[in-house]
Amino acid sequence: MNFWEYLSSRHQQLLVDACQHASAVFQCMAVATVLGVLIGVVTYRSEWAGTLATAAASALLTIPSLAMIGLLIPLLGLGVPPTVTALTLYGLLPVVRNAVVGLRGVDPALVDAARGIGMSRAARLLRVELPLAWPPILAGVRVSTQMLMGIAAIAAYASGPGLGNEIFRGIGSLGSENALNQVLAGTLGIIVLALLFDAAYVLVGRLTIPRGIRV
Repeated sequence: MNFWEYLSSRHQQLLVDACQHASAVFQCMAVATVLGVLIGVVTYRSEWAGTLATAAASALLTIPSLAMIGLLIPLLGLGVPPTVTALTLYGLLPVVRNAVVGLRGVDPALVDAARGIGMSRAARLLRVELPLAWPPILAGVRVSTQMLMGIAAIAAYASGPGLGNEIFRGIGSLGSENALNQVLAGTLGIIVLALLFDAAYVLVGRLTIPRGIRV
């Protein structure tokens, strides 16, 4: 059976796996974005706190994905919980780092002007600093999403959802007629999803970033 025949015969299952893969990455990325921005907001004013937050997120990223999921299985069991936890932790670094850098890069004169017209600290953060820091934050989210697309494939090791199941089935049956087709279908599916997500982020950037501050 050639690759196109395999896709035709398995397209329904592949679509289900692709939707599960995209959903897992999207949801974990949403949580990682919220946590990463909150960590950035809490730590960016202090040099040592920002460095510590970035270093901690970097340390998480150095843990091999198989090892991370393997360590989480005894605590959370198989399936979705270890997958969501691992992906969220891996997604933090670019968001935290870019949130800290973006918030520190806001022109102090603009913050002083906002203070001068009576804005509270919270109002300055929400209406001045975060909007101006949004372009680098969004760039961090894009980088994290691309990483998680690949890492999410390892979730199949813990019976997690997504296209990794197709890849692992192919690897587990090497030498069989459809082994290469399975690995290729899962890999190409992840690449297509990554490109679609990146295109969506470009659109989000155009809709949410004023033309004057676009990079």
